Amino acid sequence: MSLHHAAGVDTLVALLRSTATARAAETAFIFVNGKGDEVQRMTFGELDGQARAIGAVLAARFHPGDRVILLCPPTLDFVVAFFGCLYAGVVAVPVYPATKQRDLPRLERVIANAGARGALSTRPLIMLSQSLLSTLAPDNPVASLEWLAIEDAPAAGAEAWSPPAITGESLAFLQYTSGSTGTPRGVMVTHQNLLHNERMIQQAFGHDTQNTIVVGWLPLYHDMGLIGNVLQPLYLGRPCILMSPLDFLQRPALWLETISRYRATTSGGPSFGYELCARRLSDEQRAGLDLSSWKVAYNGAEPVRAEVIDKFSKTFAPQGFRREAFYPCYGLAEATLLITGGAHAEEPVTITVTRSELESRVVVPCEAGEAGARPLVGCGHAWLEQKLLIVDPDSRLVCPADRVGEIWISGSSVAKGYWNDPERNAQAFQGYLADTNEGPFLRTGDLGFVRNGELFITGRLKDVVIIRGRNHYPEDIELTVERSNPFLRPGCGAAFSIDVEGTEQLVIVQEVTRDALKGTDLSVVVADVREAVTANHGLRPYAVSLVLPARIPKTSSGKIQRQACRAQYLAQSLELAETQSQRSHASAGHAGAELSKTSPGNSV
Repeated sequence: MSLHHAAGVDTLVALLRSTATARAAETAFIFVNGKGDEVQRMTFGELDGQARAIGAVLAARFHPGDRVILLCPPTLDFVVAFFGCLYAGVVAVPVYPATKQRDLPRLERVIANAGARGALSTRPLIMLSQSLLSTLAPDNPVASLEWLAIEDAPAAGAEAWSPPAITGESLAFLQYTSGSTGTPRGVMVTHQNLLHNERMIQQAFGHDTQNTIVVGWLPLYHDMGLIGNVLQPLYLGRPCILMSPLDFLQRPALWLETISRYRATTSGGPSFGYELCARRLSDEQRAGLDLSSWKVAYNGAEPVRAEVIDKFSKTFAPQGFRREAFYPCYGLAEATLLITGGAHAEEPVTITVTRSELESRVVVPCEAGEAGARPLVGCGHAWLEQKLLIVDPDSRLVCPADRVGEIWISGSSVAKGYWNDPERNAQAFQGYLADTNEGPFLRTGDLGFVRNGELFITGRLKDVVIIRGRNHYPEDIELTVERSNPFLRPGCGAAFSIDVEGTEQLVIVQEVTRDALKGTDLSVVVADVREAVTANHGLRPYAVSLVLPARIPKTSSGKIQRQACRAQYLAQSLELAETQSQRSHASAGHAGAELSKTSPGNSV
């Protein structure tokens, strides 16, 4: 049981106040820079004091329930600002800081949708943001924001703070989804949603209030970073060591060095983070690590890949990493965060199924290594009182055990809906079974099946490529593509379909490596892609677009935004890796032999 559950704590404000009373002098958060040096350290008592100081200033300027944008760097300033909002009873809206002109459109959309009145940030970021915003029209909602610098909240103001009139049903924050399939939407997350999900995470991960130590590099404005790396250790009354996601990406060894140094027990992220470490760390960097303390290496936010688990486990076994530490899990912002996870301290569950049958949404197990086999990693089961169903998205009937369907979920972690979006709320949060009218369920939009109590994710409903009546999962095609040639970047491709004269056709957009730009004949790379996709999936790509590194649109958690990539393809706005494009020279009469007239110059 957590430090607080027995006491009946019902809001995050009460949670921090209780922890600050019980463990005032204990370390809550540490922030390390790109070299691994500590640059910030904060106790629970200090966090409570700073949150009260900011909360008093916000409460004097805004009304309870007002939305306040958080534009903070990924440091402890974000943590203080977030709790400052909660302590004022205003609704926090974490957003990626706008540092370039290209960041403004998304920021404008979020501010307009949330109806935000204020913005909380640091002085340097406020100056930068206001400089970027100076070009906006006076009637733009962004231009009318009231700005507050964290540094301007006097410490003495903490004494003037009074607890806000909030309950467990009050909104804590709006989590704007980065949207792997559509436009960003603000998920309404309550205090009770968060406390329920934190209790679930504690049980699923096997956390305790005496030994758990968390290390995190995930963005704090994203649900996994905020709820997993900030609120979970606070829920336990345990320390967390944070770092900038940019520092991790620039030097992946920083993550594992920090785990080793602080003897962390829990840390994780998307599959690409593990793959990056296994690929980039040198023998010398690995030699200095001790990962034996790492008990929960959670893996989520994007498809969990069996080969990444195998590679990472083998690479870091000499450093004490145990394969059973891997913890594949599944969740999404609409359910606060965690939905399913497996048994603690057991090896991940895997299954190999026949790809051709899966394309018909039928689960047929087969032997690993067979032609057309697809390995899948299980993501565990639902926890506490949550209910998970696999439902046919068209008939709204529960699927048989051997069928793929949409994942539906109900329980206390399911959020209250999307902010100011009744139409989408009805579609996503009001799922009812056709035969029994049981509901409401959250319709996740994710496809999967349950076998022996284990959930397996197969793809996204809206991303499925349907060609000649067969369903093809883009994840499968993208994996085939990245393996077809060494000059292609892993995890940086998108497969989707477009309509060409009334027929759905396959388009592939894939980033090349930087080495590929040094005189490589990219037509050979394209030929390898076409050959691999045709051989493995029975599909002839209509077009293959090779783009520059870091150009594929992704969510903040690293998911490929296939619909955004598709929109760029159709708008002819992809940044190609070569200036001269080539047409496919497929045999006459093949539907994919020519470029679409609406998309010239975007494909090779």
